[in-house]
Amino acid sequence: MPSKTEMLRGSCNCKGVTFTVKDGGQSVSACHCTQCRKQSGHHWASGYTDVSNFEITGDVRWFDASATAKRGFCPTCGCFLFWKSNTEDGMSFSLGVIDGPTGLEMQKHIFVADKGDYYTIADGVSQREQ
Repeated sequence: MPSKTEMLRGSCNCKGVTFTVKDGGQSVSACHCTQCRKQSGHHWASGYTDVSNFEITGDVRWFDASATAKRGFCPTCGCFLFWKSNTEDGMSFSLGVIDGPTGLEMQKHIFVADKGDYYTIADGVSQREQ
């Protein structure tokens, strides 16, 4: 993981939304749930940190994905950027939209019970069924 002082910068495809994660992220996971697979086209790799560590510019649109969480995306290019629980102070951000190296390593796979049948998770990282 990057040090707490290292920042990550990310952007959508059209650069209409940019963001900085001030602490570099606190947790890294790959989500294999059906919603993440449908939204991203595969599993969704993300970092997670407290909302107070984000600086976001541009217009983020929020989709109420379920009764418990919402997904943030760019309204111009459609890039899936954020996932936010309705009950937590933290927020996940897409690792695929980080500009440059992240310095991060995968820590866990979640919702592996829902993963696609066309791939195998074989990286040795811990896996959670849900």
